[in-house]
Amino acid sequence: MNQVQPIFILPEGTQRSVGRDAQRTNIMAAKIVAETVRTTLGPKGMDKMIVDSMGDVTVTNDGVTILEEMQIEHPSAKMIVEVAKTQEDEVGLAGELLKNAEELLDKDVHPAIIARGFRLAAIKANEILENISEPVSEKDDKMLKQIAMTAMTGKGAETSKEKLSEITVKAVKDVMEKAGNGIVIDKDNIKLEKKAGGRVDETELVQGIVLDKERVHATMPKSVKNARILLLDSALEIKDTTTSAKIKIKNPMQMQTFLDQEEKMLKDMAEKIAKLNANVVFCQKGIDDAVQHYLAKKGIYAARRVKESDMKALTKATGASIVSNLDSVSEKELGKAGLVEEVKIGDDSMTFVRECKNPKSVTILVKGSTKHVVDEIKRAMDDAIGDVSAALKDGRVVAGAGSTEIELARQLRKFSESLSGREQLAADVFAKAIEIIPKTLAENAGLDSIDVLTELRASHDKKQKWAGIDVFTGKVIDAWHKGIIEPLKIKTQAVSSASEVAIMILRIDDVVAGSKKEAMPQMPPQGMGMGGMPPMM
Repeated sequence: MNQVQPIFILPEGTQRSVGRDAQRTNIMAAKIVAETVRTTLGPKGMDKMIVDSMGDVTVTNDGVTILEEMQIEHPSAKMIVEVAKTQEDEVGLAGELLKNAEELLDKDVHPAIIARGFRLAAIKANEILENISEPVSEKDDKMLKQIAMTAMTGKGAETSKEKLSEITVKAVKDVMEKAGNGIVIDKDNIKLEKKAGGRVDETELVQGIVLDKERVHATMPKSVKNARILLLDSALEIKDTTTSAKIKIKNPMQMQTFLDQEEKMLKDMAEKIAKLNANVVFCQKGIDDAVQHYLAKKGIYAARRVKESDMKALTKATGASIVSNLDSVSEKELGKAGLVEEVKIGDDSMTFVRECKNPKSVTILVKGSTKHVVDEIKRAMDDAIGDVSAALKDGRVVAGAGSTEIELARQLRKFSESLSGREQLAADVFAKAIEIIPKTLAENAGLDSIDVLTELRASHDKKQKWAGIDVFTGKVIDAWHKGIIEPLKIKTQAVSSASEVAIMILRIDDVVAGSKKEAMPQMPPQGMGMGGMPPMM
């Protein structure tokens, strides 16, 4: 009898899981990721402390930041983290969709049928969200402030959210541009500069740019009014030759002539800048000590080694052009600002370019008592800027406090009844999963989630579409009138992204994980050990 020789098609050490085992493992990984950020949701959400391998500490309740800081290895969990980069609601929803899908898998519902039901429900959900949303425009300052405050609630900015929301709306409207019938907002035009050593309510909006730089010479003016700004991306130094060169000097006079010529070249650079009527210079590269001295004598403020991103921001704020050659510069390429000044904050000096006329790039100087506080305020401001921008670009908003999700789930249940077969089950569990947001808000506030959901459903059955939960009192409120408002884009994106990643994970029934290759043992140098051979184990 011939013995059958086993056939290996995968390398030794490869791990493989198939069928229900693969699905269970993937769903478990996704659920663990979702559970990690669930407790951060809402005004009463808790913070997480993450310590990286270098010992740096991050304290935050921003779900996206938490997932980015955690070193997640599981491939399915990584997919959840990838989809979470836009906002944390998606994580909870994706986790809940997969949890509910697992119940259907246990009832022998095929993953392809669940995926189709989810896809149909997601399309219908976005249609429902569009129908229940309300319009918003750049003139609705009060509503835009409410959107910013909703985004900041529960993120460490609570005590000063009124002022911070005003700053956010003003900054977004400053950099906003109209293109045809739409609005274009580039968030990169709002620079968030952090500085520890102050109070959160001292955070300010600068109609221009704040540079983490000081003037290069102590005798330069500390402030310049009616600034005419030159942006230079070449060094104010004598260039080295591209090839090695030697200069032979036979007598001291030649040496003096050489030094005098060098001095003249450096002085000419300062003269050219003065002739342009520029009184402020920002240089992307170095400024020679002699040039610094001549610029200071002429009352010109200068800063060097300014980052390229800051140079580009300065062009948008001041209207200046970045120039490379001093010989071809004209006054037309200079920018303007009402005031350029050096300000000492804590132990550091910074350069403020203020009072720019119609700036298309502005700076929010974020302050707080410690580095961790400032970091968390910056994250809150980032979220607020993103939400206000999304609301203006899309032009549609919905109410928060779980009201939108309850209304969406109610209408999705009706929709699921119109489907036939097992797809109806999938659409129904999709509707159930949507309610994870209000359920989590209630749980994080220490409320009974079953009682809360029952009350909310009853209110929505009475056509109160913005009935949400007040986590501080535990009562049902009209979230719209309470000013808890969010951009429609956040909700539609959460539904689309969470359903897509859930479907992708559901359709995986085979996971092949290659073994990590170990480093080859190093051979000792010739002449060591046994003729250079590695020692026997």
